[in-house]
Amino acid sequence: MREQLLAHPVFKMASEQFERSADFLQLSDEVRERCKWPKRLITCTIPIKRDNGETEVYFGYRVQHHLSRGPVKGGLRFHPNVDLGEVAALAMWMNWKCALMGLPFGGGKGGVTCDPRTMSQHELENVTRRFTAEMLPFIGPETDVMAPDMGTNEQTMAWIADVYATHAGHLVPGIVTGKPVILQGSEGRTQATGHGVAFLAARAIQLCGIDYDSATAVVQGFGNVGAHAARTISTYGVKVIAVSDVTGAIHSPDGLDINALMQYVKDTGGVKNFPGSSPIDPDEMLLLECSVLMPAALERVITEKNAADLKCKVLAEGANGPTTPNADAIIEKRGDIFLIPDILCNAGGVTVSYFEWVQNLQRFQWSEQEVISKLDTMLAAAFDKVINFAKYNQLPNRVAALSLGIKEVADVKAQRGLYP
Repeated sequence: MREQLLAHPVFKMASEQFERSADFLQLSDEVRERCKWPKRLITCTIPIKRDNGETEVYFGYRVQHHLSRGPVKGGLRFHPNVDLGEVAALAMWMNWKCALMGLPFGGGKGGVTCDPRTMSQHELENVTRRFTAEMLPFIGPETDVMAPDMGTNEQTMAWIADVYATHAGHLVPGIVTGKPVILQGSEGRTQATGHGVAFLAARAIQLCGIDYDSATAVVQGFGNVGAHAARTISTYGVKVIAVSDVTGAIHSPDGLDINALMQYVKDTGGVKNFPGSSPIDPDEMLLLECSVLMPAALERVITEKNAADLKCKVLAEGANGPTTPNADAIIEKRGDIFLIPDILCNAGGVTVSYFEWVQNLQRFQWSEQEVISKLDTMLAAAFDKVINFAKYNQLPNRVAALSLGIKEVADVKAQRGLYP
């Protein structure tokens, strides 16, 4: 019954990863069952009146994986393919991610099955406010703290904060993170995930003995994560030779001007036809020879069909779940690709969200320099912990990262015991 409720290839994938790490940790069946399944699965309908006067009903979801270590933390995405099983998988990964980074959060994720590209600002506001109203009994700064994700942004968070404040009778800034700075958001939050991806990719490039000046990068996805990852990695002297988004893929062996590309995307809506670049098939782009490949878009893009043909030295997972278990097996057998697993690689966003939450509780603002400095310190420590654990136990990096996160949650559950 549980498997049927969460029947989705992404949840199946997250479960396979969990079981592999749980086997290594030799978790008992009792602890294994308690760690794997989410605490709450919340589904609601969201009826709104479209601008043309018609009423449309959307489905919304929020999954709270565990609250054993603190309030759940995780993004809210608006996308036409949002599904309960997908959201549950993302919440599970977020749980291990927070534990790996030592953040006092459990994992959460939410979504609304809609296409924001076809909706007006007014319609998006109505969906957001109605979704928030439906979630009011289940969210709060000590229960569930949302953040932006695919198809949402700081404006979405501002609307959520406003609905919550209206019902509370006063502003509660800690109800969401990724807010506008004017609403007590944090400096450095917008670029945090992409910056972290690039920061860790740069460390991995060094470990592989590659000079930055001769290094190249390919970035799949040029949204908030991919764009900032590309910009940050370019500051190290690494040439970004190819980029893709929903409009297509572009390639320039001499390197792309990332600042100019970001402005071009802002002006035109996509990377397609960027001056000085050539079009390339998006699937072929993943197979370009490069120092670092950064999948920073959707899940399951590195599969058994292309894993054997990858020509990167470092695979830095900016997206959640971009590599399938079958692809993992191929990469592990190859042994020539340094993998930075998603729960470590893209942890910059939730880490700075933690900083924002702390600032909100303190009613004290940190500078961008302070935020990025603290982020780099925490990411470097987690990176070293994963690499050392993997070497000591002769594990793939993904299994090492997951095992460290899962063990933290399992230990807390064992310590707290089971309420009858």
